[in-house]
Amino acid sequence: MKPLTFFLLVGLQLILAVPPIGGAELEEIVLWPEGVPEPRVPAEPAETVEKKADGIARRSNVSNPRLVVYDIPRTEPAKLRSAVLVVPGGGFGILADEHEGSDACRWLNEQGFVSFLVLHRVPTGKMPVPNAAPVQDIQKAVQEVRRRAAEFQIDPAKIAVLGFSAGGQATLVAATNPPTFPTADPAVSPRPDAVLLLYAWKIGGDGNVGVRPDVTIDATTPPMFIAQCGDDRASVPQGAASLYLKLVEATVPAEIHIYEKGGHGFGLKAGNMLPGQLDWKARGIDWLRGRGW
Repeated sequence: MKPLTFFLLVGLQLILAVPPIGGAELEEIVLWPEGVPEPRVPAEPAETVEKKADGIARRSNVSNPRLVVYDIPRTEPAKLRSAVLVVPGGGFGILADEHEGSDACRWLNEQGFVSFLVLHRVPTGKMPVPNAAPVQDIQKAVQEVRRRAAEFQIDPAKIAVLGFSAGGQATLVAATNPPTFPTADPAVSPRPDAVLLLYAWKIGGDGNVGVRPDVTIDATTPPMFIAQCGDDRASVPQGAASLYLKLVEATVPAEIHIYEKGGHGFGLKAGNMLPGQLDWKARGIDWLRGRGW
């Protein structure tokens, strides 16, 4: 073999051996290092991630709730950044934490936001109160990010939560109620400074009249951005419209977008083409920017 060919082959092997930057292991923050409160999810069977023929990744059996950190370069050391916590859906049975999770976190990074993926407890759908454990995890996640704001160079007054489907329901309940767990530091608020809901699941009241009873809307409720599609049969638009009107009545800053077509569960799937599946991202970012984020 000629020397030049040999060195080219060795060089190519070294390049291929180096893991891509995007594949670097991400930091995780355990939410309950001193023990997960009730209601707990059993540690067996073990947590797994599976992607089936439909291309949707499903995370099952999350018994150890945690945050996955998606940080961005700190180009201006003196400038505090804004943060968005992302809560995936999955009907409280699994977490659809790719197209409604990691993909959303990376997209938010591209918009200049530090993002955190909330891996909350599942399955909880058969528990007496299906959203109870996820609500605790979301409140604790907000509190933990706020507590560590200086470490991540985050403005502690600019922490938002983006919730999809069942994650949107849990986000809404978490953001509109006092903490549902004994907090170690009551001085650190578990309430987000803004909420974005994408096709939040079952947020209407009985018969889709009004808002579900575990949602408390008052003057202290954080500003909200609401988006979904009119043909969504899983998260009907009546619930979103009722929530918006309730926010207006309480003089809470709010914005709503109900698109004609787009269905449910589209998240950030590749190939989304309908306006309802695409436009919400631009409108949501515009809304945050308009609030100084």
